[in-house]
Amino acid sequence: MSAFTDPFSIGGKTPEIAEHAAVLVIGAGEAGMAAAIEAARSGAQTVLIDEHPLDSALFGLDVPFHFGQRADGSVQNQGRALDQIAQSHPRLDEAFEAGVDVRLGVTAWAGFVNGPTAHGLPKPVVALADVNRSWLTSFDKLIVAAGRRDLGFAFPGWELPGVMGAAALHALTHHYRAFAGRRILVLGGGRLGFETALDAKHSGIDVVAIVEAAPVFSAPNDVIEAVKAAGIALHASSMIARAEGSAAGVERVEIVALDATLAPIAGSGRMIDCDTICLALGAVPNIELLDQLGCKLTYRENQGGHVPLLSADGQTSLEGIFAIGDCAGIASEEDGSRRLQSWTRAALAAGGLDVTVCQCEEVTRRDLLDVRPPRYLDREGAGLRARSLQTLLADGPVNQDQIKRLTRAGMGACQGRRCREQVTALLALAGGIEPGAVPLPSYRPPLRPLPLSVLRDGHEHPGMRSGWDVWFGIEGQFDPYWTIK
Repeated sequence: MSAFTDPFSIGGKTPEIAEHAAVLVIGAGEAGMAAAIEAARSGAQTVLIDEHPLDSALFGLDVPFHFGQRADGSVQNQGRALDQIAQSHPRLDEAFEAGVDVRLGVTAWAGFVNGPTAHGLPKPVVALADVNRSWLTSFDKLIVAAGRRDLGFAFPGWELPGVMGAAALHALTHHYRAFAGRRILVLGGGRLGFETALDAKHSGIDVVAIVEAAPVFSAPNDVIEAVKAAGIALHASSMIARAEGSAAGVERVEIVALDATLAPIAGSGRMIDCDTICLALGAVPNIELLDQLGCKLTYRENQGGHVPLLSADGQTSLEGIFAIGDCAGIASEEDGSRRLQSWTRAALAAGGLDVTVCQCEEVTRRDLLDVRPPRYLDREGAGLRARSLQTLLADGPVNQDQIKRLTRAGMGACQGRRCREQVTALLALAGGIEPGAVPLPSYRPPLRPLPLSVLRDGHEHPGMRSGWDVWFGIEGQFDPYWTIK
């Protein structure tokens, strides 16, 4: 039998790998920096990358953190931003002395390994990019120290400039020194909320209040006493009813008292002046790269949600790929998912269903629960009116990917970073299931938004280019439909 080779197969036609690292570390926080220094001192050729300072355009897209348009104009100056980020890394000189190849302002936007659907890679690779170009780096060992991201939370007016996350606030005050707000209200009365408030106060920011839906604050007693001593007002059993402001951003917020059922008490509303609302309900491990590589994940309520399954030495389910720091799980004394469920119930009672939950695609809570298509499509057909989350639940367990495809919730530039956990909470409440039973939605490279200019010089293998218009031998598959007779 003669062998047959498909001329349109992608086998053996992989893109060029620009470089190789014995150890590639992603994330220059405390965990990533320590791992890189240790690897270099052991004699391994080590590359350490960190996405900060960000391309200035990413601040407006709220990636990787929810900046809420509260970065001042200094982030537009890449040189100044680089200098601030470098100064904020206390062990940077130590890394250089150890021989670490440190690269700031470099993003890991994808990872590729051989698996069930890919067999042609000579080595596992990570796709990297800076503000000018993109390239592939292969590795012997990959250490992911991608850290945490902000937990989004919707209420009427949360689309206004000035609603931001706790991780973003920390980054702007300590790493970029570019926070543009003056008077903030913190939403969340756990350890994160209280420590965020204290840190902001010590940074010279006026903190007007901490708001907590539960009847008691869950922060440690010594931290609570420190906040009281700092003169910060505390509002337990309370919820934001709405934020008000202008195109410039938040100007005031109305909070209402909650009864024992988390319902708002009539006539209890009060207005508080502020220009920033800091969401500090919790934090989420950055597992996108690990998930996209194919590392097995599990759901752990007290570690921030989905986290990688790790061996005793921190190795994931894939050989040679490790996870450390907050992306491997955020230790918490609280049950984060149940806490978010309580906050979601309070928000539904105070703000109702007609509140945008996915800002990128303008999907409201009602759109989500009624499984309504995007506004630019016909939404009034008889079949669509008969469809709801309950009709889907009758067919089987709720699936966030199915909801995403039908409503577009989570399909925007942030790929669900602002809404993913909120969508999970709503689906879990409506379906009467635990949040951990709602599957993690999918996402695709690039895991960070990238300008086309960064990708323009990345060409396919010549063997791919020669037959791209008949990929897999299907003639005319890319012909415009209007030319087909």
